[in-house]
Amino acid sequence: MSERSERTGTEPLHAIDDGDAFEAVSETTLTRKERYQRLVDRWLLAPGRIVWSVRRARIGAGIILLYVILGLIGPALYKEPRTNQGPRSVAPLAEGLAYPLGTDNLGRDILAQIVHATPSMLQMIAAGGLFVTVMGVTVGTVAGYSGGRTDRVLSLVTDIVMTIPGLPLIVILAALLEPQNPIVTGLILTVNVWAGLAREIRSQVLSISRHSYVEASQAMGLSTPSIIVKDILPNIMPYVLITFVNAARQVIFASVGLYFLGVLPYDSVVNWGVMIDQAVSGGAMHVASMAHWLIAPLATITLLSFGLILFSQGTDRMFNPRVRARHASTTGSDDESTEAGGSAAATAGTGGGIR
Repeated sequence: MSERSERTGTEPLHAIDDGDAFEAVSETTLTRKERYQRLVDRWLLAPGRIVWSVRRARIGAGIILLYVILGLIGPALYKEPRTNQGPRSVAPLAEGLAYPLGTDNLGRDILAQIVHATPSMLQMIAAGGLFVTVMGVTVGTVAGYSGGRTDRVLSLVTDIVMTIPGLPLIVILAALLEPQNPIVTGLILTVNVWAGLAREIRSQVLSISRHSYVEASQAMGLSTPSIIVKDILPNIMPYVLITFVNAARQVIFASVGLYFLGVLPYDSVVNWGVMIDQAVSGGAMHVASMAHWLIAPLATITLLSFGLILFSQGTDRMFNPRVRARHASTTGSDDESTEAGGSAAATAGTGGGIR
């Protein structure tokens, strides 16, 4: 050691501990850009590759994407439907591409009505489906994993909500609130649907929390959110996705039915249910030349429901951590070893996370 080093109290460069040097290098191995790339690859690109590898999911995603595009840019391409927009009761393609799906008895373009009704329907579906999923998963997971008094209180609330008749409650809320916002309408239509999901999620979480890999994560001192995200949610996500799709389909059918019955106000609302109501009132069920007026909204509803079902059936593999790791091109050994304390390593002793 040099005399200057003794006077200043500093150590020469070669005296730095090797372990500290390795630690400093390892902390700077991944740049922020590389971390973002890993996150994007793991949570966006890898699920996309999995969905694309399954035919059902691919077809379902294509149908859903078609409706999303229709809802986003369709209203800008098609003029808003109005009375005497064209000749009355024109059959599909009778006048070329001017009215591809024909017109109704008031001369309104049927395709324009479907296009302008799509954005509000998508908002209703998203609001209702997300509300059911978030409420059901949150309440069910917390109740099942926490146990004790928390479980008893949440289970009591869930049971009370489940005992309330759904249709009368929806009718009362619709009459009181008279919702014009599609998001509010979607929330009203699913106001008590989440309780059934919460009850079923609670039962699954109770079973999963007794598995050896969850107990191993607890013994390692992992936090409760980490255990829930890595060990519990991957096992229930396929069921949650199916429930989201069922809730979305329920919003579609309930909104169409209630608009058809006149329970939901539609003074200035364009909706597929309103189209069906007006088609039935206009005699589309009895006049063959006007059948297209009724068939068009029915086919639109059926196709969207079919796409949602195909997508949910084909994406159960997307939530399997092992399958997703195989499709992630930038997931390194560090991430895999980190998950080894949670779901990835522990599932080896239980036959996998998704069964």
